[in-house]
Amino acid sequence: MIKKIVIAIVCIASAGMYAQNGTVSPYSFFGIGDLRTSATVENQMMGHIGVYTDSIHLNLQNPAAYGELGLDVMDKVGLVVYTAGISNKQVRLKSFTEEQSSSLTNLDYLSLGFSLGKGLGMGFGIMPYSSVGYNFVDEGADNGQTLTNIFSGEGDVTRVYYSIGYQIIKDVSLGVTINYNYGTLSNERLQQIEDVQFGTFDRRSSQINGFDFKYALLYTPQIKEDYTLHTSVRVNTQGNLVSRNNRNIGSFSVANGGNIENIDVNLDANNLRNTEFKIPTTTTLGVGYGKDFKWFLGAEYSFQGLSSFENPFLGTTNIQYNDASSLALGGFLTPDARSFDSYLKRITYRAGVRLDRTGMVVNDVDINNFGITFGLGLPLGRSFSNLNVGFELGRRGTTRADLIEESYFKVNIGLSLNDRWFQKRKIN
Repeated sequence: MIKKIVIAIVCIASAGMYAQNGTVSPYSFFGIGDLRTSATVENQMMGHIGVYTDSIHLNLQNPAAYGELGLDVMDKVGLVVYTAGISNKQVRLKSFTEEQSSSLTNLDYLSLGFSLGKGLGMGFGIMPYSSVGYNFVDEGADNGQTLTNIFSGEGDVTRVYYSIGYQIIKDVSLGVTINYNYGTLSNERLQQIEDVQFGTFDRRSSQINGFDFKYALLYTPQIKEDYTLHTSVRVNTQGNLVSRNNRNIGSFSVANGGNIENIDVNLDANNLRNTEFKIPTTTTLGVGYGKDFKWFLGAEYSFQGLSSFENPFLGTTNIQYNDASSLALGGFLTPDARSFDSYLKRITYRAGVRLDRTGMVVNDVDINNFGITFGLGLPLGRSFSNLNVGFELGRRGTTRADLIEESYFKVNIGLSLNDRWFQKRKIN
């Protein structure tokens, strides 16, 4: 039955993923697109914090957590955890004069983790890293005639990862994740002048690939019986992504949209054929406290030197980058994980809040994001597997300076399934 549920969710999510882009944000025009979360639904519901770890769930943000996998769970050496997540996001885009709504359904992650022995675990999977998806119109005047620019873009960068974590001594675990990122991003600008039968186009595409690494240290001492202090440091090193670029310019017929002239721009002359995205290092500090499998409250702070980032190929002039930061608070409560007479007591209730300073400054205005998260972890039978349902309300951007304000409501569904991949035979 569980396998059928997994197949159904993956098929639904995949259909949604190929039906449309991973974002509809006009801010995905900048940088390498809209960066997607790497958190499981469980962690997203707690404000996207990754400091909390336990022995039965995967923590995709914190590779050191693999060292905790399978520990102290009924002696389950050889534990294997399957996890998958999908989301539906309702977005309202609002300018000073108008607004519109859109809906997105995406596959957020597919992952597998193993306990390889006491204190040693590994995992691998696939997830989106960033997405481009926008379509907006900018109108102005040129010698008394209306000048219309239509901007559109699409594409995704996908991430394949491998993680390993090891508990080097009691309560101290180290971990590392190797990420390989690949994908194609496309951007187009169409320009038309009122009563002129021909327009111009500028089409740019980038094939992106490259590696980055994440290192993590996790320290989880027991303060007193059943109470644990959770602390972690995570460093996502600078990502050096190579971009193979192409650009075409030309003219088209306004009447039928057909190309009149199409010129392949010689990017080699300006050293723009192959460029590099240097994604600055991100450091995350986390701390939390709670009673094992009962309740938890934690906080995280992340910072990134984004002011050094640039994308010379796009040639945008209305954006600059400042250093980025994020503050998140979150936690959970499980009334009684071992209750036999009440299913409601075995449900895990999660909630969180986050504030992101994205580092993007568009038209001299900072673009920030604020979100509130909450949800439920629903046990599946008497096993350690569970179905997680989460919700997120948030707002990004502003209507000031001719910009767009995004209001969104996101519904997440995640499965965390536990089993043994190795079990000794018993001989009677």
